[in-house]
Amino acid sequence: MKYIDLELSLPDRFLHPMQAFIRESTAVQYEEMLAWRVLPAEETEYALYYVEGDIEQYRRVVAEVETVLDCRITAIDESSAHVWVCEETRAETQTWRETFADRHLIVVPPIRFDDTAAMAMTIVGDGSEINDTLETVPPGVDITINEIGTYDRRGGTLVGTLTDRQLTAVNTAVQLGYYDVPRTATLQDVAAALDCAQSTASKLLRRGERDLLSTALNRYGGTP
Repeated sequence: MKYIDLELSLPDRFLHPMQAFIRESTAVQYEEMLAWRVLPAEETEYALYYVEGDIEQYRRVVAEVETVLDCRITAIDESSAHVWVCEETRAETQTWRETFADRHLIVVPPIRFDDTAAMAMTIVGDGSEINDTLETVPPGVDITINEIGTYDRRGGTLVGTLTDRQLTAVNTAVQLGYYDVPRTATLQDVAAALDCAQSTASKLLRRGERDLLSTALNRYGGTP
C-alpha cells in the first residue's frame, strides 16, 4: 500500500470563498479539515475544521458565504477555534474533486491549509491508482509532491503521529541542536540539512511539534 504526501494549489476559479479569504487576508494563519461527510444525493456536505487566526473576522466572513447553510464556531482560545459547517456542494468544488472520483484511494485526515490556501494532504492506496489520479488533475491545479512511499504510520506510538518527512525534520533538528537550550543550530541550519527552503523546514517542524504535543496531551491527560 502506497502513499503520497502532496500539496494542491487551486486556481482562483476553483477557490472556495473561505480559501480565497485565507489566501488574500492575513487573518488566518492555519486551518485543518479534521473530518468531512459528503451527501451527493442531497448536494450537501458537512465538515469539521480547526482554525488558527482572527476568529471573529473568520466568523464574519463565513457568515457571508451563500452556500453555507449552517455554521457553528467554538472558540478554543483567543486565536483558535473548531468550526462545524453544513454547506451546499459547490459546482467549482465538485469539478476538481472529480479527479479523485471512482478511485480506490483514501485521504488520511487532516487536510491542511496554510496562509496561501494550499491544500496539503496524504493519500493512501494502490500506486497505479495514485499515478492515474495525478495524471487527471484539471489544468491550472498545481501539485507539489512532498513524499511518496510505502504507507507505515504507527498510530499506537507518538512518532507514529508524524509523517515520515516530519519525523526526518524533527530528528534532524534534534541532532543539530535546534532544540538545545541555548540553541546551537538555526532554522537555516535545519533547512540546509534537509535540502529545503527555510519556510518548508519551519512548517515541517511546527506541524511535527503540534502533532506530537497534541497526541501526548490527549493520551496522557493534558488540558481539554
